[in-house]
Amino acid sequence: MGRTVIGVDIGTTSTKAVAFTPAGRVLAHHAVGYPLLAPEAGAAEQDPEQIFQAVLAAIAGCVQESKAAPADVLAVSFSAAMHSLILVDGAGAPLTPSITWADQRAAPWAERIRDEWDGLAIYRRTGTPIHPMSPLAKLVWLRHERAELFARAERFVGIKEYVFFRLFGQWQVDHSIASATGLFNIERLAWDEDALELAGVRAEQLSRPVPTTWHVEGLEADVAAKLGLAEHTPFVIGANDGVLSNLGVNAVSPGEVAVTIGTSGAMRTVVDHPMTDPEGRTFCYALAERRWVVGGPVNNGGIILRWVRDEFAAAEAETAKRLGIDTYEVLTRIAERVSAGSEGLVFHPFLTGERAPYWNANLRGSFFGLGIHHRKEHMIRAVLEGVIFNLHSILPAVEAITGRSAHIKATGGFARSGMWRQMMADVFDREVVVPESFESSCLGAAVLGLYALGHVDSLDVVAGMVGATHRHTPNARNAALYRQLLPVYLSLPRKLGEEYRLLAAFQQQTAAPPPPRRS
Repeated sequence: MGRTVIGVDIGTTSTKAVAFTPAGRVLAHHAVGYPLLAPEAGAAEQDPEQIFQAVLAAIAGCVQESKAAPADVLAVSFSAAMHSLILVDGAGAPLTPSITWADQRAAPWAERIRDEWDGLAIYRRTGTPIHPMSPLAKLVWLRHERAELFARAERFVGIKEYVFFRLFGQWQVDHSIASATGLFNIERLAWDEDALELAGVRAEQLSRPVPTTWHVEGLEADVAAKLGLAEHTPFVIGANDGVLSNLGVNAVSPGEVAVTIGTSGAMRTVVDHPMTDPEGRTFCYALAERRWVVGGPVNNGGIILRWVRDEFAAAEAETAKRLGIDTYEVLTRIAERVSAGSEGLVFHPFLTGERAPYWNANLRGSFFGLGIHHRKEHMIRAVLEGVIFNLHSILPAVEAITGRSAHIKATGGFARSGMWRQMMADVFDREVVVPESFESSCLGAAVLGLYALGHVDSLDVVAGMVGATHRHTPNARNAALYRQLLPVYLSLPRKLGEEYRLLAAFQQQTAAPPPPRRS
């Protein structure tokens, strides 16, 4: 057995590659970034060629930094962001940029699918909530509003499919990425005829679905040399980044929930067969045979704290700079001056609409309960609490179909803050464990790659690769306070649907042009 397996994560802002030993020790890591483009209102696109070159550079850099000989590399295994869509011609050349999950231009068509075209039934078969993020909604939008472009396309693919085509000349899509398109029947593991008809595409215009353990060999000699790999190095297609993050933090057993807060956030748990929510609030995506991931994503995670930093904390940022510490550390220290519950101040963090469990782009942020006794520190703490409340709002939908969770495994940038970790334990009223893992999606991809090639007998080996850096148990007093506040937090989005719609429409009508970018 060689000594290295490389996990690659094709993300929204960068591609990361991490070299691991078969025991999970990190040997090297390399990341290459790229921009998210917004050529028109609501757009969120990327250049497929730029991402392909980033994948090559990340792998080559990782191999070089690990000092692995070509024969040392057991496999390269992949994770990728979900919901991307690229229209390509007969030669596989892109006709469009990669339209990412964050693109909102299909929003009116998502509403029509949901309200007029039996969207709930489509969701129950495909596991993907009806939302502009999904390729289903994007295809319906393109079919009706970009008809000439749509008609020119020979194929409709995602970014990982494009990368594998460039490397090996084949069009395959793993069951995990396919299960996040809104076009794939998760019970039959095949393209869903009714969803395809709605989208206006034929099955032969999509990639061939394969298990997440599917792998291919046969790199061209010049590509292998550029990457520092042997031509016969297996490339494992892998899965999507969300389900592999669960694997990478060892949240794969019943009762274990993974919560991630980066720029956005998500909550996920693993089940042994496809499960969907009668109300369409959760997703269900494939991980591997008899492993499915149920959960929900949120738009509003760390991006909210960045907003607070940029718009309200100039003085704190200056203090942090003077002291040589992170601005976010200063903000959390300020929030610690206030007791749990922020003395009755509640913040709804819907600055960019929201996905789970509401799936409503019209939601807007607000402070509720603001009194003259509230100061900046109350507002900062309420913001932190609101982000956790928002993630907690997914829990009832998840537990309604999967059962009660025992504890939370938390990852993401927020996990560096002890105060925020403890707040999560108190709000969820569960033990919170922060795994000692580096780039969980890359580790998940690496473990899946080892399993696919028979180097390990089970995905459960990840338990021996992931330690725990922090454990937090709920503070009983704080948990009781949050139990009082949570019903207030949850009731407002349900009651104010029409008001949110009217306010969103007003904002769109009266929006000023964006200010010049700060240098």
